[in-house]
Amino acid sequence: MNVLELSEQEIVRRNCLDEMRKMGIDPYPAAEYVTNAFSTDIKAEFQDGASPRQVSIAGRMMSRRVMGKASFIELQDSKGRIQVYITRDDICEGENSEMYNTVFKKLLDIGDFIGIEGFVFRTQMGEVSVHAQKLTVLAKSLKPLPIVKYKDGVAYDKFDDPELRYRQRYVDLVVNDGVKETFLKRATIVRTMRSILDNAGYTEVDTPILQSIAGGASARPFITHFNALNQDMYMRIATELYLKRLIVGGFEGVYEMGKNFRNEGMDKTHNPEFTCMELYVQYKDYNWMMSFTERMLEEICTAVNGKPEVEIDGNVISFKAPYRRLPILDAIKEKTGFDLNGKSEEEIRHICKTLNMEIDDTMGKGKLIDEIFGEFCEGTYIQPTFITDYPVEMSPLTKMHRSKPGLTERFELMVNGKELANAYSELNDPLDQEERFKEQMRLAAKGDDEAMIIDQDFLRALQYGMPPTSGIGIGIDRLVMLMTGKFAIGEVMLFPQMKPEKKTPKDAVEKFTALGIPEEWVPLFYKAGYNVVASMKDVNPQKLHMDVCGINKKFKLELKNPTVDEVAEWIKKIEA
Repeated sequence: MNVLELSEQEIVRRNCLDEMRKMGIDPYPAAEYVTNAFSTDIKAEFQDGASPRQVSIAGRMMSRRVMGKASFIELQDSKGRIQVYITRDDICEGENSEMYNTVFKKLLDIGDFIGIEGFVFRTQMGEVSVHAQKLTVLAKSLKPLPIVKYKDGVAYDKFDDPELRYRQRYVDLVVNDGVKETFLKRATIVRTMRSILDNAGYTEVDTPILQSIAGGASARPFITHFNALNQDMYMRIATELYLKRLIVGGFEGVYEMGKNFRNEGMDKTHNPEFTCMELYVQYKDYNWMMSFTERMLEEICTAVNGKPEVEIDGNVISFKAPYRRLPILDAIKEKTGFDLNGKSEEEIRHICKTLNMEIDDTMGKGKLIDEIFGEFCEGTYIQPTFITDYPVEMSPLTKMHRSKPGLTERFELMVNGKELANAYSELNDPLDQEERFKEQMRLAAKGDDEAMIIDQDFLRALQYGMPPTSGIGIGIDRLVMLMTGKFAIGEVMLFPQMKPEKKTPKDAVEKFTALGIPEEWVPLFYKAGYNVVASMKDVNPQKLHMDVCGINKKFKLELKNPTVDEVAEWIKKIEA
């Protein structure tokens, strides 16, 4: 890397790295560094009056206060932070004071990884700390961390730009309190859910991510190309159809926690790549699944938060079972005053216009009902609510309702104004399923790019016979948002999808050399902030000369400086 591409702090750190190596210290040692304690455990287990506990700890140096022959640092390990007391006489051998005076005081920087061996004690200020007896360099940090300072519980110099935080999650985790805690809670949620499903006797499986047909949901897929087969493939939008094949094959219950991909918009509650849990259990229906779901969510919330409630935006949301159950058409009537029972597509289209909704001709009856519910109902359900009995046009994979013509045995779970889960009494009539698929193809012909494609192999599987089955899909990312009180999906995904990183536009080297500027001088112009030749057009030649020649001197590049007249000639060529 060209030295001119580095900041001053990065240059200093690389110089320190070189100095360490000259001293015979490997700044990136390969050997195992054995630790026997964590910061939080040391503080929790400390007992005044007990024999000093010998510990070996490791982590990042996050602060340093040098006071002559003694210093205090704050060491951050994977669980928290602890103060370390370091003296020259304790960590240096004999008369050689280089480990303290040179390495510790001059060559180590904030963010460096070090190992400390010593004993635990309480300082005069009452803080449980480690008295260092040996210091080991474990890894040199070449980029400075943004240091967040805390005083009286208030954070200063925050690293809080969401785009930077999500793009550089590794920095976010180091410097921002509470970020790691969110992802530890996510791990607890997944672990608890998996334990519940395993204990119920269901089998975790893996199904293909690359699929020849994007099925199991209504969504726009990502398309890729399989070179070996010379065939376009789809990234899966759901795991449903493969999991149902396994029910046909004789599993009692199967589930998968995996990534789905939908080529749609990004916002605070949607990411094109997301994690979903889907479960299918034979001989069950959607009523059983509602009861199972509310018990599972109550247990998960308690495991994460110690109680079945969580506070989000001032609302206390209770996951304690049971939840309200409300048919979707009743919900729409409740919120809009319009009863859609028995209404035709044209009648519902007219109602949408009465409600001043933006609709188009590609929308069928199901899509219109979905739009009404989404605009007037969905956001109003803060407490967990099962919205049930969807029209058949909205549910191509769902069994017809046993007592309500035109409706299906389907529910969606709404929490805090958003869908969390979607579940059915699964359609297992292969002839009915084929007709539903054909209707989806008719919608696709009208321009609905989210309509399903007929999956002939799935139909073949159904023809071998699938027992009565209930299935559910739960969005893990949204579940984590709810359980941790976060409002943006990027807060609960370690590495959410991002727009391409913005880069400062730069003219090619050839544009500079065309003016007569030597090629070796172009990086100096970049460093001085003249990334495009047009930016030099109205600059005083003497100023431009001082800017670039100053960089030559500062970085000791020993290039031959141009004259002011030469610089003026370069500028004239821009004007020409």
